[in-house]
Amino acid sequence: MVGEAKPKPSDYVAVDAVVTKPLAVRVPQAVTMLGISRSKLYQFIQSGEIEIVKIGRATLIPVESLARFMESHRHAD
Repeated sequence: MVGEAKPKPSDYVAVDAVVTKPLAVRVPQAVTMLGISRSKLYQFIQSGEIEIVKIGRATLIPVESLARFMESHRHAD
């Protein structure tokens, strides 16, 4: 409609934000999370130690898989 003003950010009402953990991350995020190289991550994927999920062309790594991987590589000193 002509003459109507566009809403400003202050016109919006804050709604309770839902904070959720991601179910999966992409390869660059997984590399950062684990602190390893991209090629090393792909070695662990190839060996089956880290699982992936393919959705279209996207390679996703379940966060649960990363947690299991870390737990299995812990050393009690």
